[in-house]
Amino acid sequence: MALNAKANPNYVPKRINGKFAPGWSGNPGGSLEATRRSFNKDFLLALAADFKKHGAAAIEKVRKTQPAAYMKICALLVPREMQIERSGTIKQMSDEQIEEAIAAIRAMLDVRADDAAQVIEGEAEVVPSLPAPARPTKAS
Repeated sequence: MALNAKANPNYVPKRINGKFAPGWSGNPGGSLEATRRSFNKDFLLALAADFKKHGAAAIEKVRKTQPAAYMKICALLVPREMQIERSGTIKQMSDEQIEEAIAAIRAMLDVRADDAAQVIEGEAEVVPSLPAPARPTKAS
């Protein structure tokens, strides 16, 4: 037997003319965004509380036992993009400042050239090559 207003006087339809009736939600589970925000908030609060208790000791343990993971965490904390604003241009520099900058650049290039010369003078290590992988054949 179908439930309707004639059979059950307390029956309230979920939809009236294709629209949800007052008091009936189209999404009884709630908003996905609100759920995600609530979960994120609860997770971050729990993480902050745990960090206050064990943070320094946990960081020290990871640094000693898993240095690669420690460095990865450090790298993830650095922003991927940095905006650099120029405060002064060459036009604003005096001739003396430009000459000093050129001298500093030349000194850096000389140091870099010396380092490159040391690397070039090294000996090459012979590494045996691996055979090429066999190509798969078509099965007929």
